This record gives sequence, structure tokens and C-alpha cells, in this order.
Amino acid sequence: MSYEMIALLMFSTMMLMLLTGQRVFGAIGFVGAFAALFLWGDGGTVMPFSAAIKLMKWYPLLTLPMFIFMGYIMSESRIADDLYEMFHVWMGPVKGGLAIGTIFLMVVISAMNGLSVAGMAIGATIALPELLRRNYDKIMVTGVIQAGSSLGILVPPSVVLVLYGMIARQPVGQLWLAGALPGLLMASLFILYIWIRCTFQPNLGPPLSKQEREKITWGKKFKLLRAGILPLAIFFSMTGLFVMGVTSLVESSAVGATTATLAALFKKRLNKDVMEKTLRKTLEVTCMFMWIILAALCFGAVFDGLGAVKTIKFLFVDRMNLSPWEVLILMQISYIIMGMFLDDTAMLVIVAPLYIPLVGSLGFDMIWYGVLYTITCQIAYMTPPFGYNLFLMRAMAPPEISLIDIYRSIIPFVFVMTLGLVLIMIFPEIALWLPNWYYGK
Repeated sequence: MSYEMIALLMFSTMMLMLLTGQRVFGAIGFVGAFAALFLWGDGGTVMPFSAAIKLMKWYPLLTLPMFIFMGYIMSESRIADDLYEMFHVWMGPVKGGLAIGTIFLMVVISAMNGLSVAGMAIGATIALPELLRRNYDKIMVTGVIQAGSSLGILVPPSVVLVLYGMIARQPVGQLWLAGALPGLLMASLFILYIWIRCTFQPNLGPPLSKQEREKITWGKKFKLLRAGILPLAIFFSMTGLFVMGVTSLVESSAVGATTATLAALFKKRLNKDVMEKTLRKTLEVTCMFMWIILAALCFGAVFDGLGAVKTIKFLFVDRMNLSPWEVLILMQISYIIMGMFLDDTAMLVIVAPLYIPLVGSLGFDMIWYGVLYTITCQIAYMTPPFGYNLFLMRAMAPPEISLIDIYRSIIPFVFVMTLGLVLIMIFPEIALWLPNWYYGK
């Protein structure tokens, strides 16, 4: 059997196992380890072992549990509630103001957490009931929360970009800086869409009534402003120190986790129940990510050893005569198709052995591609009919919001995100300017 056929057999076996409902890390790891044993005998067992050791020695991986812990302690201690109340009071008089404030909230939560799930949970439990109570259109606000929460995997500190950095062997600091401006661009496009839509259709996002505005004194406004500054201070204490060069990446994550814990203690919301839930969820998510990375490294080592990447490049570029940009667009489309069935981590580890080396061989910047991958994951997450985020939203939404409502809500935001993706593909400097400037490239 040729190496090309072996590679095809590995990939198809892995996909079959995933379609039958097997655990992602189990399917990928099993196929990789078994193929190594089959191809190279007892010596092949060294490959999964080497992958495990490589993972354990990767120092930036320490940031993963720190950021996850920080996000969950902010969520469980409900510090984000203060932030939403602040946006509600200050943005309420504007048409669609609470929806715009929710996008701001999601940006900040994303900056504190790095996971879309946490943003979704906070948005669905805090923002959604409040927006519905104030007569916002249910389809509009459902789309706002889903789109806003998707920023969690792009705005630093992004856990997904940490995983990409590990698999693609790219510096996490550069990836984070590369994700900052695209994340703000995406948030700005969301806000622009909401403002335009609510300007022409005020019933979708009515402003606070005059009577309600009169009840809110300037004293209350400034009090809420002070309360909302605390979550922002946590973010800037972490990111600011890293950008200024005071702390390393790992040290910044420790600063963020410590500051969030002290903030919860200061607000008198740190108790046994909050700490237990935070630690339990942190351990669960961290272990899940580590198992998946371990499996991906094992599978990737075998796949690369078979020369599968060179074969695919030969097929696309030489045989089919496709340009590098056409190959890149095909890869992005495949992510959207896979995103209907898989989450971002699974997508990355499944195609990483193929796509990441291929991107490098086609002459594209690996940091820039990391941002493109992440944005495409965001779009795939929310693409009907089987987007991961759609069903997550259905599980958290109240009964009056149906699955059809969720589908309808997300379609405009998918188009907005696609526009953002196209802009970053046409103008790579949107992603690359900040890391190039900071690192003096």
C-alpha cells in the first residue's frame, strides 16, 4: 500500500469514528498511535510518547488553565453583572443602545475569558432576559448574543489561538496581538449593523423611555461607571503588563487569574460554592484541551511522516492547477462545512496536519492564517443548520425563542462576519500591523 493510500485510510478512519460519536481525542489519538505501530512496529510507539513529552514541556501551555480559571471566576462571581448594568444605563438612550452595550460587554468578557462558551452563558443569563424585558426584538437580541460571544475565540487572550500556536509552532504573543484589531473590527461591524438596523426599524431596539431616563440620576450613573471599571481594570492589568513588556505571557495569565480572584474577594462574592464550581469547570476544560492537543500532535507526526502534505499540494497546485488563493479559499469553505458538526478545537486538530504545513508551503503568513482560521471558525459556529453555537443558544434561551428564531437571528451576522473575513484577507495588515510593530518586524 502506498503512503498516499495509508494517509487517506487514516483520515477516512478518523472521520468515520467521529461520525459514529466517538470522543474527538480518542478517535484522533487512536488512529495516530495505531498507524505508527502498524507502519514502524514497536519503534512507532515512540511517536505518541514524544508528542506527550513535547506537550508537557511546552511552557506557554500554563496559560491555558490560568485564563480558563479567570473567565470562570468572573462568571461565577457575577462581576460581569456590574459591567452590563453600566452599559445599560449609559447606552440605554440610544436606539439599539442596549444591544450595542451587549456587544461592548461581550468584547470585554472575551478579553477576560478567551472562550465563546463563557460569553454565551453570561449573555444568555444576564443580557437576554433584560433585553427581552425592555421590548427588544427577540430575533435581533438572540443574534446579538451569539455574534458577540463568538468574539471570545478571537479577542486576546484567545484559548483557540493558544492551541493554534501550539500546533502550528507559532508564538502565542504574536497571535494574540494579530487577533486584537480584527476582533475590534468585527465588533465595530456588529455595532454598525445594529445601529443602522435600529435606526430604520426602531421597534427592533427601542431606547429607554423618558420616564426611565429621568429616574437614573447622574450619581447612579457614576456609581455604576465605577463598578464597571473593575472588570476593565482586570483586563488591562493583565494585557497592559504583557504589552509593555513587564510580564511574560505566562506571568500575565497568572496576574489575570490572581486579579480576578482578588476582585471577587473585594466584592464579597468569593465563597466556597463559587470556588468549587470555578475549579471544577477549569479542570474539566483544561483536561479536555490537553487530551485533544496530545492526540493532534501524535496524529500530525505520523501524517507528516507519510508526506501527506506534499501529496495534497501536488494534487491541488500541480494537477488541478489551482492558485494559492484558490486553495486557501477552498480550505476556508471546508472549515465552514466541518463547523456544522464539530467545535473549533476538533476542526483545528483534524485538519492541522494537512492545512498548516500546506499554508506555509504556499507562501502565506502563518500568523495571518491563524486569524483567518479563527474567524472562519466563528462563522462556522453560527452557520445553519447545524452550527455548534446555534444549539448551545437553544439550550440556554427561554422557551419563547424557538430554534427557527435562532436560525433567523444569526443570518445577518454571518454576512457581517463574512465581510470582516474578506476585508482581512484583502488587507492582511489589519492582522499583522500590531504584532509587526510591537516586535519590530
